[in-house]
Amino acid sequence: MSRRNPGRVSDDEERAERFADRFRAVYLTFHRRDGPRSQLQGASRAVLEHLAMAGPLTIGEAAGHLDRAQSVISEIVSHLEDQGLLERESDPADRRRTLIWLTPAGHGALHRDREVLGLDLLARAFARLPPGQADDLIAGLQVLVQAAARSDLRPHASKGDSDDDDHPGL
Repeated sequence: MSRRNPGRVSDDEERAERFADRFRAVYLTFHRRDGPRSQLQGASRAVLEHLAMAGPLTIGEAAGHLDRAQSVISEIVSHLEDQGLLERESDPADRRRTLIWLTPAGHGALHRDREVLGLDLLARAFARLPPGQADDLIAGLQVLVQAAARSDLRPHASKGDSDDDDHPGL
């Protein structure tokens, strides 16, 4: 078929282009409109994200992981602690060590910071769909993400990555 019409776009390429157009429309329709996407400064976000992935750490361990001076991390931690996003606790295995960990408010701040789409806008649109159509749409997106992972299309994916961890709710 491609020999007869060398300029013809394949069905898969055509679908990809149509999907990309729809994806842009979805983003423009549902992106968050509640002010700046992040209320967290870059360094604060980095500390919270690292703790969320690594678990409770000492300030020294966090400084080593983030390749920053211990005094810098200590200052950031104190600021986040004042905001109620982090807390210090004694290490149950060694009472001489003090660990830093996210509070429920810290987990919530990270969750909000990661949101790209306005959940309220999506919820209102889903409420207008016929029964089952929203679930079908979500399932279709999950299948698409899984297909990309299986064929190693995601540049940041590595062996052992879980789509459910990377994309909760899909």
